[in-house]
Amino acid sequence: MGKIINISELESLVKQLRSESKTLVTTNGAFDMLHVGHLSNLEFAKKQGDILIVGLNSDSSIKKYKSEDRPIISENKRVRIVSALDCVDYAFVFEEETPLTWLEIIKPNIHVKGNEYSENLLERESVEKYGGKILFSGEKIESTTDLISKMKK
Repeated sequence: MGKIINISELESLVKQLRSESKTLVTTNGAFDMLHVGHLSNLEFAKKQGDILIVGLNSDSSIKKYKSEDRPIISENKRVRIVSALDCVDYAFVFEEETPLTWLEIIKPNIHVKGNEYSENLLERESVEKYGGKILFSGEKIESTTDLISKMKK
């Protein structure tokens, strides 16, 4: 199994990793136009446990929650870029607008989000009901949306 996995492989992967007593860390996002904020968040997430599993929103889900003009980079390219980072152990693309379905499969020990998110995080209940915790990473850094706005000017 390589670093890029299919969402259907999650259950068996997680079972194997848990049998090895690995601490599982997850994070998710669009990761469109990878920038230093993404890298800082991913590096922070990796430091929280043994295995970092990253869920990337599909192109169609990004269009629903961001805009019809996004993503700039296709899901196949985005997952290749993210999985190439040393700090990422596994990466996959998911179709839903939220990560709740796959969080129920992974039941991470820790789920990391950037500081631009609030304590009222949608994922909190799914993560905490299995004893996991939510952590917020790093300093607040410009978003991809902010960077695109700057480029348009």
